[in-house]
Amino acid sequence: MHTSTTSTVPLMPWTAEELVQATQGHWHNNKAPQTTIKRILTDSRHAEQGDAFLALKGERFDAHDFIAQVAENGCEVAIVSHPVDADLCQLVVEDTRLALGHLGAFRRQQYAELKVIALTGSSGKTTTKEMLGSILSRLAPTLITRGNLNNDLGVPMMLLELRPEHQYAVMELGASHQGEIDYTSNLVQPHVAGILNIGTAHLGEFGGRDGICRAKSEIYTHIAKTGTSIVPAADDFTDTIRQAVQTEQQLSFGMGGDIFATNVQLHPQSSSFTLNTPQGVREVNLPFAGEHNVQNATAATAFALAIGVGLDDIVAGLEQAVGAKGRLNFIQKDKYLFIDDTYNANPTSMRAAGEVLAQQEGVRVMVTGDIGELGASAAQQHYMLGRDLVSIQGINFVVAVGEFAPAAQEGARSTQYGKKMQAFLTQAQALPFLLDLIKTHQPQSMSFLFKGSRYTHMETLMADLMEKL
Repeated sequence: MHTSTTSTVPLMPWTAEELVQATQGHWHNNKAPQTTIKRILTDSRHAEQGDAFLALKGERFDAHDFIAQVAENGCEVAIVSHPVDADLCQLVVEDTRLALGHLGAFRRQQYAELKVIALTGSSGKTTTKEMLGSILSRLAPTLITRGNLNNDLGVPMMLLELRPEHQYAVMELGASHQGEIDYTSNLVQPHVAGILNIGTAHLGEFGGRDGICRAKSEIYTHIAKTGTSIVPAADDFTDTIRQAVQTEQQLSFGMGGDIFATNVQLHPQSSSFTLNTPQGVREVNLPFAGEHNVQNATAATAFALAIGVGLDDIVAGLEQAVGAKGRLNFIQKDKYLFIDDTYNANPTSMRAAGEVLAQQEGVRVMVTGDIGELGASAAQQHYMLGRDLVSIQGINFVVAVGEFAPAAQEGARSTQYGKKMQAFLTQAQALPFLLDLIKTHQPQSMSFLFKGSRYTHMETLMADLMEKL
């Protein structure tokens, strides 16, 4: 079994000439390093002898301030947008952020045989990526986007981790503004790429779902001409997405598509279905709960088929896939089930998580944190979410925590199920209520699902509650 995590195999070293070639920069005072560079880093805390420290500049920080410090720690090379007063070799480039992109693209171009998949979407990216990682890393060493390194900095950082043994790469591309995916997909140069769905994540930045669709459709512009575009068949924006496709070959997934699921059976912690593809039909036992994950599996199948993987290998990979941390992880503690879905949230994934909770045993409690990046529509989106979550048959209580919890509670009260919802502004206020809920319902079994946007750290509240049981 090949793992896709960080390897002990050293990266390909860089020569001083390659750094110049990739970035079009120049060595300050013609002082170039005499030895090769083992890694390019942007985190000053880890830069040591043999590394090149790339100094990024953000709105609130400037890593050029740390160059003297990294030099003291033994780092002998820095990549800068202006020379600084420090004793080390400095490669001066026009813009270090763009230089990082050039370095990632240069590394990618050195591996002509590498088969690359790029994917984007409003929800399901991480799970689909993990499913693809499970399929491909059974066959050969595979580079997979770690965590959320999916933006204009994260994507080139991942490309810098390419090694000669990699045969596949699965790159997740995120969009927080127009033009970002055009930029990252150009670095990645995928053979197969596509959109999973157009939801309501990041509504604030794009001023509506049309804007989100335009931003994500940029992924189709840099696919190899002989490659394949992957399209969701049953999305509200399917027609618009198809107009963005530029390759002759395309594959669609979902109802009405080339690859779709029938005979779907949803179980509390897994699902099973018949996978229908142009290459044949197979039965799949998926170790993921929820209808949305069956959809993610059909998407993963489309990407894998398009890159030349056989159907039997795809099914074996899907059946062995493991979810990412904080993505519907089931933890049993005595008669209490805790479902950790705290990795992130958007309105679509929040509703999907509610459906998974409704399948569980005992008294079912959903604990939600705020959803971020919704812009001016945040209060309205939380109102609709509160209304929808309490209306799911099988959920007994919804505990909303955060600034928008009152908006969610208003939505809940617009239905006949308003009493199911309690709203709290902080985790500290919610904890005693959850403990009381457990006391009141003893000795019954209970199932709790925790979910919220990354910044709400709902895993902290879950850990606090489990500790007090």
